[in-house]
Amino acid sequence: MPAKTTLSSMTQHSERNEKNDRKEHVLKRERVQDFGLRSPSSEGKNFVLDTNVLLHDPGCLNRFEDNHVCIPVDVLAELDRFKNEQSERGANARKVHRMLAELFQTSERGVTQGIATEGGGSLRLVIYDPKFCEENSKVLRQFLRVFPDRERVDHRILACTLLIKEHNDSPVFLVTKDINMQLKARAVSIDCEDYLNDKVDVSEVSHYDMQRVEVSASELQRFASSGELMLEHERRVGIVLNQYVLLEAGEKQTMPARLDGDGTFVRLQIPDVLRIPDGHHLKPLNLGQKCLIDALLNPDISLVTCYGQAGTGKTLVAVAAGLNEVFNRKYNGITISRPVVAMGDQLGFLPGDLDDKMRPWLQPIYDALELLMQPSHQQGPRRKQGKQHSEEVPTKPYEALVEQGVIEIEALCYIRGRSIPNRFFVLDEAQQLTPLEAKTVVTRMSRGSKLILVGDPAQIDNPYVDSRSNGLVYTRNRLKGQPFTAHVSLSRGERSPLAEAGAQLM
Repeated sequence: MPAKTTLSSMTQHSERNEKNDRKEHVLKRERVQDFGLRSPSSEGKNFVLDTNVLLHDPGCLNRFEDNHVCIPVDVLAELDRFKNEQSERGANARKVHRMLAELFQTSERGVTQGIATEGGGSLRLVIYDPKFCEENSKVLRQFLRVFPDRERVDHRILACTLLIKEHNDSPVFLVTKDINMQLKARAVSIDCEDYLNDKVDVSEVSHYDMQRVEVSASELQRFASSGELMLEHERRVGIVLNQYVLLEAGEKQTMPARLDGDGTFVRLQIPDVLRIPDGHHLKPLNLGQKCLIDALLNPDISLVTCYGQAGTGKTLVAVAAGLNEVFNRKYNGITISRPVVAMGDQLGFLPGDLDDKMRPWLQPIYDALELLMQPSHQQGPRRKQGKQHSEEVPTKPYEALVEQGVIEIEALCYIRGRSIPNRFFVLDEAQQLTPLEAKTVVTRMSRGSKLILVGDPAQIDNPYVDSRSNGLVYTRNRLKGQPFTAHVSLSRGERSPLAEAGAQLM
């Protein structure tokens, strides 16, 4: 009898354990679903977004097609730190919060269950609970031995990604623009990608050589005499409207041309020199500068983008063309601006009014204005004046135009909401812009205005962009081929042999 009682007790205990295990398994499965660790569908990939991706492009939520977008709640907490900033980063953080609130408000499902996106995928929030997850995940326990700091946001996002990978059969990718985060992810076997939606192809910024188009000697001669040459589509594949090329018939027979409408290449229309009244005349020194002047003086082109390394003359030529057009009454004036991004440590707040604060940033523009507008008879070192003139302060040749509003200094932080008509707008160091800032500037241009973006994609001090994702290359990539846009790349330095050697070799 006691033996039977013991056997019955063991059976009941085993059944109770199995029941508890099933209950615990169901509870665990429900918790996994409540935490958003499992995607709504086994089809499609899972992309976990880092905070910097949302700050860089708030519109990225609908750009992952039919895949599943996962946002860890720790990312929301990190966004909360930036929402009160009066900057583009703060504006983007607020925009992300509004977008997520609107999306989840219209859905009947919970925020961790996943809501449908425009591309046919889903969007959901994912919760990382260290206590519950660590008890039920061997992978997470191993991760915490490698990165034991449980409060660091980067580590929590990585742990969240590992858990999503553990509970889904479909591929899981961490999307981040933080290179150090990418290295940490690869250290724990997490597949990661950079956000490439607004990045241009490497070939577009790797070299600035002008594309060559092979033609026969008779075609080149006909182009030289008539100024036009029509080529069939097969011979101009990859060439967009208003692109500058070099027509080539043999090694030494070449002529520059611009692709106009209907597949016709046209001759450059440039003067011998850019004439500045009472100042210096600027003569183009190389083929790239001739192409740039052709684009700057073309009334049908309202946006010109220009790449060029230091010393190629991109800023000087742009300012000279602007002064030439203003003095010829083509525009009401010339507006000059530049992103306020420092190279290295800053010197603190600058005193004075807006012009005084912007002067250190725009000193290269002032140097160009002084060089172009200074009368030739004033060249050379200034001699000391007599006592009767000791109190006179010499004025710069462009100061009168600044006082009259013909030359205007614009701070980009105040440009939102403006409408800029009939102005020649030169934006120097445009590679420091983010894509959103570039869009803001482009959309300020009214009828009759011309916008010139110049810069070097290789010289970037802005920590939120790189050579392939900055506002200059983004603008060129998105608007190329439009009838009102043109692009020129300058590769030959003209500042000095030293500057050219430094740009090439250092």
